[in-house]
Amino acid sequence: MNNKTSLSHRNQEPENGVLYLVGTPIGNLNDLSSRAIKILENVFLIACEDTRQTKKIMNKFGIKNNLISFNKNNSFKKTPALIDDLIDGKSIALVSDAGMPSICDPGEDLVCKAKSFGVDIICIPGPCAAIAALVSSGMPSSKFIFEGFLPKKQSDRKKILLEISNNEKTTILFESPQRLIKLLRELKEFCGGEREIQVSREITKKFEEHIGNNINEVLDFFEGKIIIGEITVVIKGINKTKKQDFDEKLIKKNFIH
Repeated sequence: MNNKTSLSHRNQEPENGVLYLVGTPIGNLNDLSSRAIKILENVFLIACEDTRQTKKIMNKFGIKNNLISFNKNNSFKKTPALIDDLIDGKSIALVSDAGMPSICDPGEDLVCKAKSFGVDIICIPGPCAAIAALVSSGMPSSKFIFEGFLPKKQSDRKKILLEISNNEKTTILFESPQRLIKLLRELKEFCGGEREIQVSREITKKFEEHIGNNINEVLDFFEGKIIIGEITVVIKGINKTKKQDFDEKLIKKNFIH
């Protein structure tokens, strides 16, 4: 094991030339760990998705440090300079607007590139909306699939929806409030209205809520409402017997029409 990485796990002070993936709150700022605060205070710089969002955290905890934006729009241009800093022995913290960096953001590519140059990567664990929604759903959590946001291209989207409809494992999705109704209608079409799901909204925030039971009931709950907040959807894996019954009904319906 690399000695520098081993030491970093025991010491809160940042090590030279290490890329730290720092989990930040997904809503409640009090969820930021003391270890994360220490790292953010002492690294050479913080690369963040949106400097305005990260400044809210820094202001609350009195953290003063250099910030640069690092997001899907500029990551390609900024990655080489960050890699150079790391190779030169400077420590860098990578944060997202909320939750764990590199999940549904360009941090994944930065980590891959950094590792190819022999840079040490250390994760400072923090909140994750996908895991929080999963464990609060009561659905099987020993085996699950995380799909993130479904693609916008209809052919790619239908392919994943079909996979979800046939999967025996729990599936986790992210969705924007503006597109939630569309997603629920698609899930009903592909999975049937009786499939068990839970929609988690505003996790860790004041108006956190988990709306569950099945697709029909969740769709009825949200129809006609103004939906706001961050959305995570958890879908229970298919029951083989129920899947067979649903497929037979679908075949009959298509045959009749």
